[in-house]
Amino acid sequence: MTPTSRLGERGQLSNNAKAQEPDKEVLIVDPDDHFAVILRRALGSGYSLRHVSTIEDGIEASKGPDVDVILLNWDWPALKPGSSDKRVDLLNEASSHPVAVPVLTFTWDKRREVAMEIIRHGAFDVFPQPLDVLELKFSLDRAYRRTLLARDLSAARAMTPFSHIPGLIGNSKSMQRIYELVTKVAGVHTTVLVRGESGTGKELVARAIHRQSPRANKSFMAFSPSALPETLIEDELFGHERGAFTGATQSRRGRFEEAQGGTVFLDEIGDLALSLQTKLLRVLQERTLERLGSSTPVPVDIRLICATNRDLETMVREGTFRQDLYFRISVFRIDLPPLRERRTDIPLLGEYFCRQFADVHKKNIRGLSPGFVSTLASYEWPGNVRELQNVIERSLILADGTQLSVEDLPPELKPLAVSSDVPKGSFHEAVDTFRREMILAALRTHSGNRLRAAKELRISRSYLHRLLKKLEISEETITPTAEETHP
Repeated sequence: MTPTSRLGERGQLSNNAKAQEPDKEVLIVDPDDHFAVILRRALGSGYSLRHVSTIEDGIEASKGPDVDVILLNWDWPALKPGSSDKRVDLLNEASSHPVAVPVLTFTWDKRREVAMEIIRHGAFDVFPQPLDVLELKFSLDRAYRRTLLARDLSAARAMTPFSHIPGLIGNSKSMQRIYELVTKVAGVHTTVLVRGESGTGKELVARAIHRQSPRANKSFMAFSPSALPETLIEDELFGHERGAFTGATQSRRGRFEEAQGGTVFLDEIGDLALSLQTKLLRVLQERTLERLGSSTPVPVDIRLICATNRDLETMVREGTFRQDLYFRISVFRIDLPPLRERRTDIPLLGEYFCRQFADVHKKNIRGLSPGFVSTLASYEWPGNVRELQNVIERSLILADGTQLSVEDLPPELKPLAVSSDVPKGSFHEAVDTFRREMILAALRTHSGNRLRAAKELRISRSYLHRLLKKLEISEETITPTAEETHP
């Protein structure tokens, strides 16, 4: 058997394309020195192959920090009875590193049960010989992306999950801007309006401003008017005098008085009735309030931070929100980005919530698998950070291993995950099924844009078109649903 005969009909590829990124460092573990030379030519640019001819050398070489992917020939001479399987030892060694190295295996044995057994031992992928180099490149690129993601995740784990402002998490540019704004406004006495979609962490920002301010040793009062009738809201905020209404047997201070010298966080201020907007405006202008049943002004010294997910400017034009109050509360404005616009923060947030809930539920979960993080990063998160927190907790409760994996995801996220199971049918049917899942996931992520999908998959657009035709992926299948499109 010659080295060239171990490559299929599509074994020779063009070697003219220039690499657009650093070469992928591939360790090939194969007893045949010449095969590595042939494979290096077939793969072309973009790959740097290092060859070792024994599994023992492969185990040792896999410990190096510069190995991105391992290619392992599964067809070694019969093992001695009672001795350990060195191939499995290599798989275990590669997966035990702080950043697991994916191992791709190839074999002449085309039995499905053999492929399943190899996958069960921890292989990233299994290929039949002779090798289809296009399929091998496709899997190599996918494994390489997995390695990069695992390294990013490892770096995130090594970093403190907090910013320099306790309570806020994220290292994206948009969050760095939020930290700057919080730092600047914390030291001055002015009202702040925090805007953002539901679940983006508006109260966390308000608490961060309070903790950084000269009022940090005073009370922080949070209140949302959205769930209470108008009369109860007025009583909660301004308090009442004895006899002000039936059942008022004694005087009571409201939230503003209780927070004297501190900060009041008024959530969803867009839900405040016009009559209460007038009373709130008086508090801000005159620094006094009147309890229910009294006309005696009570001095108040509070800082007000408001939040909303509504368009207050439109409400002002429609007459449902007072313009003068809007100007008072929006002296300094902070706009929080939705989670889908700061996806690089998802690993940090996921790791933080994972550790938090592992302690709460007494589970031995040490982190998130790269596949789990990849799925989180491809989701749109309509519920933002609050929804992510919920997903992490649900997944952690379901998890049986030491890492959260795609199998632990709730049903609504599982369609976004590329299955790691070996599908039924022939080996090539399994490969086609897997490729179809990856292609559809990429196309739907990019709203059907084939150029962007091809870039994400690290393949050419022309090759993507050939795969669409070969795998019979129709335009109707590609077109994303309303829930799948980007906002």
